[in-house]
Amino acid sequence: MRAWLIAGTLDIAYAAGLTLMAGGSVGGMLRGVASGPFRGASGWGPVGAVTGLGVHFAIMAGMVAAWFAAVRRWPALADLSWWIGGTLYGLLLYLVMNAIVLPLRFGSPFPPEDLAKTALLILPHVLLVGWPIAWLARNTETPRC
Repeated sequence: MRAWLIAGTLDIAYAAGLTLMAGGSVGGMLRGVASGPFRGASGWGPVGAVTGLGVHFAIMAGMVAAWFAAVRRWPALADLSWWIGGTLYGLLLYLVMNAIVLPLRFGSPFPPEDLAKTALLILPHVLLVGWPIAWLARNTETPRC
């Protein structure tokens, strides 16, 4: 539960910060997240934004659950240094989201042409999602098999 809340909050705060720095609106960004599973969500106003927040945390729940399931299935993952495991998992999450999910749903190009943009997308997957999940799994939440 803590991994889900911490990683989800860090990730959405990062996305909100990038959105604001680019001159966008957080509500618009959240409606964009909601438009993944709900095609009309970009026109839903505040309801779309709240839906987007829910979609974000639902995706994060899947990311956290996948790590914990992997650690239970392959206990050697828990023996890795948390930052190595978290880095590898963050990179995997980046690839799944940006090489599979976004191109299939929105036609996003992969790999992106802009390397700086790529770094801005990889960074949160590793530092704000992979690392906290791996840290919490190793230290407090995952029973050893």
